[in-house]
Amino acid sequence: MTPAKRVAYALVLATFALTWIAPAWPAEQALHSSLTVIALVWLWRHDRRWPLHPGHFAAICGFLVVHCIAARWLYSNVPYDAWVRWATGGSLQQAMGWERNHFDRLVHLLFGLCFAAPLRDHLRQRWPIAPRQAFALSVGAIMCVSLVYEWLEWAIALTLDPAAAEAYNGQQGDMWDAHMDMLLATLGALLAWPWQRQVTASPVSSPA
Repeated sequence: MTPAKRVAYALVLATFALTWIAPAWPAEQALHSSLTVIALVWLWRHDRRWPLHPGHFAAICGFLVVHCIAARWLYSNVPYDAWVRWATGGSLQQAMGWERNHFDRLVHLLFGLCFAAPLRDHLRQRWPIAPRQAFALSVGAIMCVSLVYEWLEWAIALTLDPAAAEAYNGQQGDMWDAHMDMLLATLGALLAWPWQRQVTASPVSSPA
């Protein structure tokens, strides 16, 4: 792992630690944070065996930082509007005419945006396929992962009590929440197309 990657990785670890200071919803945050822990272990091991492009590695770390912040406030309670008012004196919610907290929408969009290009490069590391084919497969994979995640949220809704399920899923009364989340992840992946065309695939590495 290069020094730049170590810095990005350390930033995620620092953010993760800070978001666990006096948590307001420890049990629910732990559920969300379990995904962060899995992702951190995977990222470390994956980069050792199949080195990521530095920009792709940084993008994934950036996504994990945002996810840590979202987990701290269970997505639905992230006080981004208060932060905007403090910085600018205006309300983003009022300016956009929003009634719900949209931080979860941002995270789903960033999932597609930050993972599409790294996945495309990994597919090209593993198999001799054309860039466009690899990118199409990466978009399809992100769509499938988004679907499976929504299934996970559905399973949680069935097994936990309603209050705990709502705290984790953060639907905020939106019956189309799962559909919108999957759509945004797909759009994020498609928006990564210009970026992935500018970044050459990382050199193929031999399995450790």
